[in-house]
Amino acid sequence: MARENAIQYKVSPTIGQNRALKDVEYLAKWMDSRFRIPGTNFRFGLDGIIGLIPGAGDLSTFAVSSYMLLIMARNGASGFVLAKMVMNVLVDAIVGSIPFIGDLFDLAFKANMRNLRLMQEHYREGRHSGSAMKVIIPVLILLFLIIVGLIYGTYRLLAWIF
Repeated sequence: MARENAIQYKVSPTIGQNRALKDVEYLAKWMDSRFRIPGTNFRFGLDGIIGLIPGAGDLSTFAVSSYMLLIMARNGASGFVLAKMVMNVLVDAIVGSIPFIGDLFDLAFKANMRNLRLMQEHYREGRHSGSAMKVIIPVLILLFLIIVGLIYGTYRLLAWIF
């Protein structure tokens, strides 16, 4: 009987059965939607506040988001859902690191809440299962194009300066 429950838990855990996933839910809400501006429905969290600290703020919120990904990976999230979550975290970290614009982006994008929704859909509804290749291949192509664009932009800037 205990082995049967373990197999069922491994195949389809729900957030209510797993303390670590409850902690992720709690942490996501603190990071992205804990506070509300009075008189509005606009919510924000520690991510938007900590992100105001140049460099260290973005790095620390990236670390918290990465920790949440690690917990979900250890609790059986599929490669596909993890790839989508990693994309959310990377977009949040990259765009969030741009001064001023990134701070506004952090308030609106809410990567941790997006990942929480993905996690809930994965564990409760059984969605987002399968291989991550359909996410990873386009991401690698996009990263390649960004790197090529940065190299070309640097070359053009140096040619203009010298």
